Amino acid sequence: MHTHTHQHKNLQHLLLCAQFAGDLVFCYAGLTVGYLLRFKTPLSQLGLEVLTSFEIYQPLIWVGTVFLSASFFFLNIYDAKFLLRPQRAASMIARAFSFWFVAYLGISLVLKFEPAISRLFVALSLLSTATAILVWRYIFYRIVANSGFRLLLKQRVLIVGWTEDAARLTQAIETDDNEPYVVAGIIKTANNNQSNRVAGHHIIGDLEDSEAIVQKTKPHILVVADVDLTRDQLLRLYQIAERHYAKFTIIPSFFQIFVANLKMQTLSGEPVLGHDEPRLNLLLNRLTKRIVDIVGAIVGLIGSVPIILITAIIIKREDPGPVFFTQERVGQNGRPFLMIKLRSMKLGSDKLDHINQSTQREDPRLLKIGKSIRRLNLDELPQFWNVFRGEMSLVGPRPERTYHANRLAIEVPNYSARHLVKPGLTGWAQVNGFRGDTDLVQRVKFDLYYIENWSTFFDVQIMLMTLFRRENAY
Repeated sequence: MHTHTHQHKNLQHLLLCAQFAGDLVFCYAGLTVGYLLRFKTPLSQLGLEVLTSFEIYQPLIWVGTVFLSASFFFLNIYDAKFLLRPQRAASMIARAFSFWFVAYLGISLVLKFEPAISRLFVALSLLSTATAILVWRYIFYRIVANSGFRLLLKQRVLIVGWTEDAARLTQAIETDDNEPYVVAGIIKTANNNQSNRVAGHHIIGDLEDSEAIVQKTKPHILVVADVDLTRDQLLRLYQIAERHYAKFTIIPSFFQIFVANLKMQTLSGEPVLGHDEPRLNLLLNRLTKRIVDIVGAIVGLIGSVPIILITAIIIKREDPGPVFFTQERVGQNGRPFLMIKLRSMKLGSDKLDHINQSTQREDPRLLKIGKSIRRLNLDELPQFWNVFRGEMSLVGPRPERTYHANRLAIEVPNYSARHLVKPGLTGWAQVNGFRGDTDLVQRVKFDLYYIENWSTFFDVQIMLMTLFRRENAY
């Protein structure tokens, strides 16, 4: 292995070990604070637990520490890619604490610890330990980010060919300082006739000089963006990457396959590549999501009644006619359903829906109140009823009208893959600004990412983001 790669790995391992040691210390400290709050403050008067000395409670504190560390390892929090990504790490830590809280209480009931673990102690420890860990992690991140470690941790990415996907990758790397990557340069291919300067980066050579370029730039990752290369050219690039200990990757053109679910399978004993059923459609996950949807729909329907009534009165006064508006949309597995909304446009506006796939900015059909309720997503409130009926979910790809869906299925690669799951009130694409008259390709890309990476915590994150994200809402 080259010296630069070896040093890079060693630094990662050193920092991850330091992070793990700090987590242990602050986890123990957080649990200790939880004990003190429970038994050494006026809170000790609550409940029926007998006051227990700190020495006797020590084994329970250590069990909690070990359990939390195991949760971190189970969720792969000690991954080098999180060293420069504090927000992603914080999201993973929140998941770990949720798992830890349930497991810690559950194991105490099964094993019947003596003394029994105080539930209030566990709740207080959850708050104190989470605060301690997150503060420690933030301090650790600031130290790493403001030192020479930051540049040493970044992995050099060498891009072969220049495409729209390569441009998006380059922009993503350069616009986020927390990305653990840096673009080392671009190798020009015969399919690219760009100038010697693309997106702020000099082209550093031609495909024929790949070996010398890789030897000079010492990339950690070699990314092939030009998928029109021949089999022999791809094989040569792979061999070059292997010889120089660089990770060989290919950008699939336009998400042509479900990349995350692509696995080796067999048909009659013969190996083939295929993708599994989305995680979201597994029985336990479907049950979990449905329970969350039912609870959320009930709460949403009850809570939105006053808002719907007030908005309905304003709509009725501005433009007499039905307050609610129903429209056929495509649901899971392509099944149509009637989606209900508060009417935000003048009567008869739906006759022009076939002209544009999405509502245009400053659409003349919009009511005065319509602009406001669409910007605040209030027109979507009646869809809690669709969620309750099981036609929609709280979170998922936004449903499209049938005739637009049929057209887009032909024009946009993988568009129909969105229909593998239930459509949602909100979605990952929407909270990232891809709503209304925006890039459909990117919208599909975000929808597929959601389907491939679904979790209950991801749903919660999207629902919270929906409250604050208003980009392109019109």
